[in-house]
Amino acid sequence: MRLVKSGQVVADDYIRVGDDAPIPDDVPAIVSAARLIAEADAILRRQAPTGVLWPNSRRVAELAPHLDRLALVALEFPKFRDGRAYSQARLLRETYEFRGELRATGDVLRDQFMFLLRAGFDAFEVKKDADAAVFASEIARHSVFYQPTGDGRVAASRARLGRPA
Repeated sequence: MRLVKSGQVVADDYIRVGDDAPIPDDVPAIVSAARLIAEADAILRRQAPTGVLWPNSRRVAELAPHLDRLALVALEFPKFRDGRAYSQARLLRETYEFRGELRATGDVLRDQFMFLLRAGFDAFEVKKDADAAVFASEIARHSVFYQPTGDGRVAASRARLGRPA
């Protein structure tokens, strides 16, 4: 699986750790939501960056107490028709002000890329090499948007008036 971040296909520094496996201390790691909730204090005391794989069936409010100690939240798209992770992304960025990496994982398709970006995602796990190249090039293609959203860009109407998002 390819990781697209900041307009480039990059190596993924994080490893995914199973619920029964030990978590290495010196490597960035992603754990499951269930494991994070069950072992939050121990997991979040690690020196290396920690991320969580958060299913779209769980409320992000459960994650809120831990956001200041997480470097990454990976939101799952189990099927392309299931858009609950878009809402989760907006809540994380706009309500909970999460500033770490917000990663889209699962059934992430090129047709959805701009919507993902506008919802606040800044990293994308892409299955197809051709899609990864498209994701990387699309980031720079669009510079003006009319709708305010979770990606931090100022909407065109606000920019004209000299107002922040």
